[in-house]
Amino acid sequence: MAEQTQGAVPLSAVIADAATGVALALRGEGDPYALSGILRQEDALTPAAVRVLGADALAPYAVEHRAVAVGADDEAVVRQALAAYPPGADASAVSAWTYRGLVEAAHAFLPGGAPPWPPPPEAGTGWVESDPWPKLAHRASQLAALALPPLAPGLAEQLAGRTDDLARGFVRAVRRRDWLQAAGLGRWLARLPEAPQTLGLDSGLAFVRQMGGTDPRVALHVAAARRFHGRGW
Repeated sequence: MAEQTQGAVPLSAVIADAATGVALALRGEGDPYALSGILRQEDALTPAAVRVLGADALAPYAVEHRAVAVGADDEAVVRQALAAYPPGADASAVSAWTYRGLVEAAHAFLPGGAPPWPPPPEAGTGWVESDPWPKLAHRASQLAALALPPLAPGLAEQLAGRTDDLARGFVRAVRRRDWLQAAGLGRWLARLPEAPQTLGLDSGLAFVRQMGGTDPRVALHVAAARRFHGRGW
């Protein structure tokens, strides 16, 4: 097995490198961002990495006054990921929503081409009302890329009705040192209109950044909360 995998780059490393590039761009650091510059179409793991990052792969293009225009190569990378990993009929809610988020982000931030982008697929929201708060917190954290404005307004509106449960999940994640879940929930709470004042979201996100910021996806979520919602300073 060692011989078979020697020299291979694991998917987790590709995702980490891409997330680092997104976080740097959201903080205004590094070279001008281009999705096709950090995830090249010819790399075998690119479609899977884009599918995992979802809408966050395009998050820097939501920043006003971006330094470079979106190119055709970026469009090709996203189309490749959408074609390679569509959710099946029995897909989980998380899979359906992350795919929908990538489609919504393509519509919002990439130029229309030929053929046009597919319409966002249907994704259920019944779980938002029915899930007990620990399960809700887990799912919402997995969908943190959808906290990117202006994506998923309907989902955001429904999650706003369970802000207190998301806050409970944030606190529990911090206590359990689950920095990725805490960062994802903190990002949602930054977008939603009425995070509990007693939560101390800004200091909480700063703590998550300090303790878990070596994880590129944690750094990405915290950078997005700061860039788009002004929280976590």
